[in-house]
Order: sequence, then structure tokens, then C-alpha cells
Amino acid sequence: MKYTSQMVAKPYFIFALLLLAGEMLFGLLLGTQYIFGDFLFPHIPFNVARMVHTNLLIVLILFGFMGATYYLVPEESERELWSPKLAIITFWIFAAAGVATILGYLLVPYAKLAELTQNDLLPTMGREFLEQPTITKIGIVIVALAFILNIGMTVLKGRKTTVSVVLLSGLVGLAVFFLFAFYLPDNLVLDKFFWWYVVHLWVEGVWELIMGAILAFVLIKVTGVDREHIDKWLYLIIAMTLISGLVGTGHHYFYIGTPEYWLWLGSIASAIEPLPFFMMILFAFAMTKHRRIQHENKIALTWAKGTAVMAFLGAGVWGFLHTLAPVNYYTHGTQLTAAHGHLAFYGAYIMIIFTIVSYAMPILRGRTGGNCPKSQKVELSSFWIMNIGMLGITAALTIAGVMQIIYQRIGIAPSSFMEAQEQIIPVYGVRLFFGVLTVIGLLLYLYSFFVKAKKV
Repeated sequence: MKYTSQMVAKPYFIFALLLLAGEMLFGLLLGTQYIFGDFLFPHIPFNVARMVHTNLLIVLILFGFMGATYYLVPEESERELWSPKLAIITFWIFAAAGVATILGYLLVPYAKLAELTQNDLLPTMGREFLEQPTITKIGIVIVALAFILNIGMTVLKGRKTTVSVVLLSGLVGLAVFFLFAFYLPDNLVLDKFFWWYVVHLWVEGVWELIMGAILAFVLIKVTGVDREHIDKWLYLIIAMTLISGLVGTGHHYFYIGTPEYWLWLGSIASAIEPLPFFMMILFAFAMTKHRRIQHENKIALTWAKGTAVMAFLGAGVWGFLHTLAPVNYYTHGTQLTAAHGHLAFYGAYIMIIFTIVSYAMPILRGRTGGNCPKSQKVELSSFWIMNIGMLGITAALTIAGVMQIIYQRIGIAPSSFMEAQEQIIPVYGVRLFFGVLTVIGLLLYLYSFFVKAKKV
């Protein structure tokens, strides 16, 4: 570890992995409730379990990004973090706010939670992914401002690199677009229009900049390829990301009351969106081919290459499957959306967190060459088990989505929603099996950090 202040990344990484374990457990609960609708009802109804599942996902990714940033920025800037103490304070504030919010979802009826948190003073609650009480959202803004101040001052006072500048741009964009979470118009169409400014422009915009910067940093470290070569790839990837991603917001505006020109804009931009992800595959494998060193931490490079491939499949291929307007007319709101969402989030953002944690955590624990070969072998097993599990979940949800379309939206006498769901239950059983497999893979991943080298 080159700079002592990098140690502040450690609690962020640990907490992100703990949140991931909770997120996956609630995913298993939801998978069970798809088959047995009254499972754990009324203690944890489906709507509450889903809210916890998605909110844990968002928060764990943010913790992962913050940990990655605190680790790599000192090395990129060639100086200590501006304020390690501020980083620790924001960790505890964010962690406490996150835990309190999740407990609020589980222990208090949502309407009562809105009343207790004075949501009527500035109404922001009740929207998917943005269910957090207004007071929690304000806390997120404060944490984000403190975080960007810390990182911004570090970058400004130190060396400027493409990686750190792209990363900081993504982080600033993340904070700016979150401000739309406070805008809740009375018109439902207008509400959805600006709601996507947060959700889409995070996931298919600024988060991709953060992901690209982290991926570039790890590849520099484990391949030894010239920084100038990696910088050229990174510039190209982020340019394609922003060009396609910003206009690509339009593929969420189909059939919700927006002007018809969005059918064209959304479809055309969405056809381009898989390209930056495909370029990430070329990027990762080209850097591997031209590497100048054989780094001892081989599993970190495996995660980096896997991130590129799975992000392309989830965000690129499965996204494109149902994003053209004529196709989306039939697929909108089906399990095809869930299939795309699961593989895209996992491939692009969960796997990039695994990548940076697998590279950085051994160093933070004093193992400069990475974990021992035995540990990396266990981690490699977890890599394949989790990827097979997520591909299985995606395949099952894709089949479920196609069945929904056939039963509900095609034919002279389409079935009702619940009638169609009853026919799909066997497929949900398959999805649950692969969900259990994915959790086993995560447990193996966590276990790998406790595996010790054999004594000679």
C-alpha cells in the first residue's frame, strides 16, 4: 500500500459485501414469494421485500464505488487523501442512515414511515428505487458533497490522470442527477420523465464512467500496459457511453404519454448503447494480450475480464433484446425487463466491485501480491458459480417474460396477469434454484479471504 490513507477504503468494501449478502438473501425471499405468495406474510410482504432488495442494491454499489475511489485516487494523484477523517465520518453517517432506512422499511408501514419522517414538508417518497424518506435523501446529498469535496481536493492538489478525471466526472454527475429525486411533479407523465433522469442517467450514464475508470485502474496495475494506451481506450469508451446513454434515456419514454419522436430517438440511441460495452470487452482482452507483467493476483484480472463480458451480455445484449419501440410494445413490464436488470446490474456494477475488492483488499490486509494461490483457487470457483447462477437466473426470467407475452399480450383471449403467473411458477422454481447457487458463490467469495497459504 503506497499511501496510508488508502486504508479508509477497507470499511467501505466490507460494508458493501455485507449489504450484497443481505441483498441476495432478500432476492431469495422474493423468489420464494413468486412461488408461494403468502410466504412470511404479513411480516415481510412482497412489496416491502422488493423495496429492501432494490435499495440494498443501490446502497451497496455506492459504498463499493466510494471504497474504490478512496483506494485508487491517492495512487492516481500521488498524494495522501485530503481528509481521511472526513472519509471515516461520512462512512459512519452513510452506514447509519442506510441501516436506519432499511429497518424503517421492515418495521414501520410505509405510509406511517412517510408521516414520521415529515414527508409532507417536501414530498419525495413513493417512487420505485427512490423510496427513501426525504430526510435520508438529504443525508445522501450531504454525504455525496463531503465525498466529492474530499476526492476533488485530493485530485486538484495532486497529479491529474485520465482515470481520476473520468472517475471524478462520473461522481459529480452521480450527485447532480440525484437532485432530481427531490422533484415530484403532480403530473404522472412529467414525474416519470424526470424520474428517469436519476435512474437511467445513473445506471446507463455516469455509473458507466465510474465503472470504466475502476476497470482501467485495475488493468494498469495487473497488466503493466502503458497508461497512454489505456487512456486512449478509456476516452473512446466514455465518449460512446455519453453519446448513446444520454439520448438513450428515450427508450424509457415509450407509451407513457410523451411525444412520438421519442420512439425514434430512443430506438436509434438504444441500438448504439451495446457498443461501449462491446468495446470494454475488446479493451480488457487487448490489455491482457499486451500485458508486460505477470501479476501474482491473477484472479483480479479474471474478474476484470469477466466484468467486461457480463456487462456486455446484461446491459448490451439483453438490453437490446427489448429496447426497440415496436418490440417494447409487447415486452414492456414483463420479466424480460427483470432479466435484463439482473444481469446488467450484476455484470456491470457488482462484478466491478468484486474486481477492485479482489485487487485492493489483499493489499489492505498486507498481502502485496494478492491472496495466496489456494485462496485464489477458491475465489475462482466462486467466480464461475456466481456467473453460472446469474446466467441461469437471466435465462429463467427471459423464458418467464416470453411466456407472459404469449399468455397475456398475444391472441384473441389473453389471460389475466395472475392466470399467466400461475402458468409460469415452474420457471420461477428454476430461477430460485439458480438464485441459491449464486448465494453459494458469494459465500465462497467471502470465505476465500480467510483461506491461508499452506505452511511449508
